[in-house]
Amino acid sequence: MASRVEEQIVIFQLNEQSYGIDIMAVQEIICLQEITKVPGAPDFVEGIIKLRGGVIPVIDLGRRFGLSAGERTGQSRIIIVQVNNVTFGMIVDSVQEVLRIPASSIEPPPPIAAGGVDSSFLKGVALLDDRLVILLEHTKILYENEQEQLHKVEMELNQ
Repeated sequence: MASRVEEQIVIFQLNEQSYGIDIMAVQEIICLQEITKVPGAPDFVEGIIKLRGGVIPVIDLGRRFGLSAGERTGQSRIIIVQVNNVTFGMIVDSVQEVLRIPASSIEPPPPIAAGGVDSSFLKGVALLDDRLVILLEHTKILYENEQEQLHKVEMELNQ
């Protein structure tokens, strides 16, 4: 399979840093809403929300990456993504835009974590005009056992 000439990326803000995720992983972007806590959930799991008659888990992406929690504002959003068979939401500070990024402007991730984020979560870094955008590897935002945990919670709540 030939590699893509460009990537279509959803650009969002987290702790004053620009991040991007492949648009193919994004199901939708919604305004922040009331989140119900789930006892015993991992620290970065904010809770669950109702969405279109179903219930999905929501994670705080900043906490997931070990960053300080960003301030929730009117600009905060939940990006709904699907990774393998798990649908979950990621809280971000704001969503900025959708861009087509030429593959030639994407560099491999640095060995040292960019923006304080573990490099195992990273797909690369894109240099766009005057800013760097850290590109996330959406399939690695959650470890396999965490995906299984969230999938289990999702299945139990949607029965």
